[in-house]
Amino acid sequence: MELYELKAHELVDKLKKREISSGELTKSVFLRIEEVEDKIHSFVTLDKEQALKNAEAIDKKIKKGNSVGALAGIPVAIKDNICIKGVRTTCSSKILENFIAPYNATVIEKLRASDAVFIGKTNMDEFAMGSSCETSFFGETRNPWDLDTIPGGSSGGSAAAVASDETILALGSDTGGSIRQPASCCGVVGLKPTYGAVSRFGLVAFASSLDQIGPLTKDVKDAALLMNVIAGHDKKDSTSVDYKVPDFTDSLKDGLKGVKIGIPKECFIEGLDKEVESHVKGAMKVLEQMGATLVDISLPHTEYGIAVYYIIAPSEASANLARYDGVKYGYRSDKAKDLLESYKKTRSEGFGQEVKRRIMIGTYALSSGYYDAYYLKALKVRTLIKKDFDDAFKKADVILTPTAPTAAFKIGEKTEDPLQMYLSDIFTITANLAGIPGISLPCGFNKKGLPIGLQLLGKHFCEEDILRVAYNYEKNTDWHKKSPKVKK
Repeated sequence: MELYELKAHELVDKLKKREISSGELTKSVFLRIEEVEDKIHSFVTLDKEQALKNAEAIDKKIKKGNSVGALAGIPVAIKDNICIKGVRTTCSSKILENFIAPYNATVIEKLRASDAVFIGKTNMDEFAMGSSCETSFFGETRNPWDLDTIPGGSSGGSAAAVASDETILALGSDTGGSIRQPASCCGVVGLKPTYGAVSRFGLVAFASSLDQIGPLTKDVKDAALLMNVIAGHDKKDSTSVDYKVPDFTDSLKDGLKGVKIGIPKECFIEGLDKEVESHVKGAMKVLEQMGATLVDISLPHTEYGIAVYYIIAPSEASANLARYDGVKYGYRSDKAKDLLESYKKTRSEGFGQEVKRRIMIGTYALSSGYYDAYYLKALKVRTLIKKDFDDAFKKADVILTPTAPTAAFKIGEKTEDPLQMYLSDIFTITANLAGIPGISLPCGFNKKGLPIGLQLLGKHFCEEDILRVAYNYEKNTDWHKKSPKVKK
């Protein structure tokens, strides 16, 4: 077995025992990237030279017996909307094509303190707006399980990199399912933390009340390990919550006796792929056999989730993306005759079609005469969606749903139909609207050999509950042991 195929927790032990070096591991990962990256296109930017230097420095610390961090020597890929000082941060958009971040995101500072090794920035839907990684200015990312299918989005590059062993760990961001849905499509683990549990400082904003940084990993234990590093209060982020961060790996205990798992009737609906439904119901039986109790619950406002999300998220995006005007930084059109024309041409040429569509939707929803009819009403229904979860969690410890209604679809299949694309996030969006944590992990494969994801949702700041259930399910199944055979 190659080093790049191992899990982070396995490699941490080997590095500390000096059975391997970080230099060897990092070279192994870059060798894998050289083998498959031209087929998958997981990355926008690679930083091999600096990564090898950092790995060498960590090896010296270990050799001297110095204290090292929890992820010492482990290669990590970073979604390209998270700032790393001195490294290009593009959000996969023409408007930021050559932008060099002047500071580190808080999660980057925490990863540096843990002695992780940054290998590059991963591809994504432009400004995180998409469910397929097809809206990137730099071209689409492909699913390692089938190169003709999408990897999911918007964190498709991070999910594909983990699935194809181009990295050991990765960070993504989740606004309406952008970690969990690509995790489902690529057969890896993706965790969206509670809103406020992980600092958003240095994350380029899409929708500020929904965005959350989180891990994409090869198994549940790695997700817990990465959460131990990135979670916690940050004074630089006004939405960061000052709470006692647990050791998430402590939640990985055997057995589910006494755990109540809620099954919402609204999630097994018309339009859900039959193979997805079959595998998710199979997962329910496995959990029940392990001692969990399945309870019927209802989330009655789920049907409004997509509509509410596609008013609130574009509205916040239209405000956040107003800063890209060609004056302060980023792309500037050279065809303009005056300042007003410069604004228009810069934004017209710099933004892709999906980003422009969402800016227009958001601006309309916030405009005079429509604010009360759309945005304010959406906020009220968002409150009802959160109340649904509050009521459901009185009966259940964890809620179980499919992650996505289908397995990965063909590249280009839904690009001409935005509404069909938006429905890819039908099961993930409500968790962001309510601010609760959610995790996706593989629970099967369809007849075409494409992964199917299982989603577990928990109460606010109860990541330990969903990690425990996920860990037990993973330990008693073999889905996570399968890997795509990407030819060299």
